Amino acid sequence: MLMSSDTPSHRAATLIYGPNDFRVVKPGHFVVCAMSGEPIPLEVLTYWSVDRQEAYASAELATRRALEDL
Repeated sequence: MLMSSDTPSHRAATLIYGPNDFRVVKPGHFVVCAMSGEPIPLEVLTYWSVDRQEAYASAELATRRALEDL
């Protein structure tokens, strides 16, 4: 079976980030890290900013982004 590049597993998801979890607005398999541009599979997404509504690939990148405001 041919897989289209437009299937959800090959598309970035659109999420709304809350304080304890996130809500999927547009289905997809991953989100893009706001700092590195690296794709983050939704099943391993752990770090995000509620205020900025962006995801991060690691705790280090999330901390670095938060320190930009200081």
